[in-house]
Formats: sequence, structure tokens, C-alpha cells
Amino acid sequence: MRVRGIRGAISAEDNTREAILEATHVLLKEVLSANQITEYDDVVSAVFTTSPDLTACFPAEAARVLGMNEVPLLCASEIAVPGALPNCIRVLLHVNTTKSQKEIRHIYLREAARLRPDMTSAQ
Repeated sequence: MRVRGIRGAISAEDNTREAILEATHVLLKEVLSANQITEYDDVVSAVFTTSPDLTACFPAEAARVLGMNEVPLLCASEIAVPGALPNCIRVLLHVNTTKSQKEIRHIYLREAARLRPDMTSAQ
């Protein structure tokens, strides 16, 4: 078994606690489902970032609601690059898996699909 990184991103409707938690919940559920991760023990850690305009709450709160209470979680702010996608939540999950790097599915939803059109997921 190896540790693999899984990337994902989603846009939130606005800078409210509810919008950030809803978007993060949707993103995590899709990333976990697409990669057949059913046990949170397989999740080694998660790093969440938000665009500088999202400050109403920590996206890691959504992971805790899902039951990732033992998973180390970290939140940070993205670099404020001019013209970068606003209202964006990104995640990097580190997971134990038997999958090869090519089998990992990275998920980009809503407006964040523009970040990686080669890896978009329908929603």
C-alpha cells in the first residue's frame, strides 16, 4: 500500500459559513466516492486552502462533520495571485491506497473546473 495525493477544488457561492461548508462537503464526498475511499482510516491527512476572499470559516469543519475526527487537517490561504479564481476551496488528501498514480481521480467542480479542464467531473 502506498500514500497517494488526491487533489480537488470547488467554488463556494459566497463568503458565508454555510456556503463554505456546503461546498467543502460536496467536494469531499465526490473525491472520496470517485476514489472508492470508504474508510476514513485510509485518509492520512488533508490540507485545505481557500482563496483570500473566503474567510467565514475553516473548510476543515466540513471534514469533521463527515466523521474525519482522527484525521490531521490543516487550513491555509492561497497566494493572492491577480486574476485567480475567487471563492475557491482546494483540498489535497493524502490517502493509503493500492491504486496507481494513474488510477487516482482528481476532482474539480463548479467554477473550479476551469482550473483543470483535463480533470473535470460533472456535477
